[in-house]
Amino acid sequence: MTADATHDHTREALEAERQRIKDTYLRPPGERPPSSARGLHHEALISSDVERTVRFYQELLEFPLTEVIENRDHPGSTHFFFDIGNGNLLAFFDFPGLDVGPYAEVLGGHHHMAISVEPDTWHRLVGKLEAAGVDHVVHSEVSVYFQDPDGARLELIADPLGEMYGNQVL
Repeated sequence: MTADATHDHTREALEAERQRIKDTYLRPPGERPPSSARGLHHEALISSDVERTVRFYQELLEFPLTEVIENRDHPGSTHFFFDIGNGNLLAFFDFPGLDVGPYAEVLGGHHHMAISVEPDTWHRLVGKLEAAGVDHVVHSEVSVYFQDPDGARLELIADPLGEMYGNQVL
């Protein structure tokens, strides 16, 4: 058996498992119970430089800074927030004096955050990423993937909330 045949068999097995999970747990929109959640209050990431993070998110991505306070759990640490629309916030902590390492993909860790923006805004922000020299990859003409100054992976997506590449996911 070739490596490709083994890979195809593995992919077939993975697809069969996805289908089993869908058949067992996924309900049509009209049959789903309502969520117990009201929405995402905030996602908290780590910043190595508060001002650099503010410049990146507020000036480049156009997410207004909404608050800057001391982190209640670590005196001297800063907790700051950005408005990412629809009543949702993106928050950061800095940890001065702690040797916090670079991003690492780990189980339970942050893979990427996808933030919905209007199509015209998406095009403008992709242009700003290009002009600022931020490495990025455009996918399917509605998604752009890139990293913030500390390596957090982000996606700006022009699809409406609840939709992904033309498919309803909500």
